[in-house]
Amino acid sequence: MRICVAHETVYRYDTPSSGVIQTLRLTPRNHTGQYVVDWRIDVSADCRLEPQEDAFGNIIHAFSAGGPISELRLLAEGEVETQDTTGVVHGAVERFPPSLFLRETALTRADEVISTYAAQFDRPAAADTLSVLHNLLARIQDDIAFDAEPATTSVTAAETFAKKRGTYQGLTHVFIAVARALGVPARYVSGYLHRPDAVSAQEGGHAWAEAHVPELGWVGFDPAEGLCVTDRHIRIAIGLDGLGAARVRGAHYGGGREVLAVKLQVTQASWQTQG
Repeated sequence: MRICVAHETVYRYDTPSSGVIQTLRLTPRNHTGQYVVDWRIDVSADCRLEPQEDAFGNIIHAFSAGGPISELRLLAEGEVETQDTTGVVHGAVERFPPSLFLRETALTRADEVISTYAAQFDRPAAADTLSVLHNLLARIQDDIAFDAEPATTSVTAAETFAKKRGTYQGLTHVFIAVARALGVPARYVSGYLHRPDAVSAQEGGHAWAEAHVPELGWVGFDPAEGLCVTDRHIRIAIGLDGLGAARVRGAHYGGGREVLAVKLQVTQASWQTQG
């Protein structure tokens, strides 16, 4: 499948800001099942964008711009060719051993309630890991309602589990928290999802988890959709949690209240047959 993405983020300030500094994780990489046909990042401010890599191998663009800034526009757009690999990730940049992704963070901490929930799943032997993770995916779908309202990446696993309702960020944090409690390395993935039934602009991107399965490697599980990652997913960045894999992180200094607007179109490319 060839997927087209147009992702625009606009910041407006009541009083012009004295400056901004931001780190963008908005650029996908090639790996098995994902080939970047074309991609570009554009920023309205007068600044220099140089691609770099963070500790996890994600492509980042860090920039700062001086004011006065009344409006800042960020645009990420391009085309990505995808193939269904039944969720298995091969050929991606791996800087750390899987064991690093057992590390707990504030957003993925398994509190007493989540730990009790995790105890109902058998701590998997190597050969049983995949089936246990599929069972976990199904149970989260049954036990926690998906909330399509946009939210920040800072929503915790504990908050989501307590409410029994959550956004894709919160559901992903719950999946990661339970998987790690079972001794399975798991990490957060930010990206985009093509929704065939979406006829209008989406309000944000998407996120899911990857868990490490012996003999297979990393496998993508999407708790919001209740399935393993397919060719409808575009993988952008990984991290220990949503903050570590956030598409945009930054701050402004000086100026008034910041108002954020996001417009996202994720569509399947139109193919034309030439005679």
